[in-house]
Amino acid sequence: MAFGITKKQLKDWKKAIDNGEIAFLTHFWLDERFPEARSVTKVGCSDLYKLQKWGANYNLKKEWIHHRPDGYSHFDLLGPKQKEILTSEGVIDEHIKFL
Repeated sequence: MAFGITKKQLKDWKKAIDNGEIAFLTHFWLDERFPEARSVTKVGCSDLYKLQKWGANYNLKKEWIHHRPDGYSHFDLLGPKQKEILTSEGVIDEHIKFL
């Protein structure tokens, strides 16, 4: 279950993806499969090659991309890797409330 974001934040994330940007969306998240995680960051891009290449910089496998028929394919980042990547990308400040 996702919560903690606004419709505008979701709309902005989708717009950035549609523009071919690497886009980040972090929200609170509860999933019994990952009891230690309290948030997830979705990193998406409409250009799947660009998204794969970006992910390879962080040892993320292209097979881990959640392919969505609506065009909002993305990696899901959790736990220490989530914090590491957000810090490295310089976007930790805008997502820190979820970590």
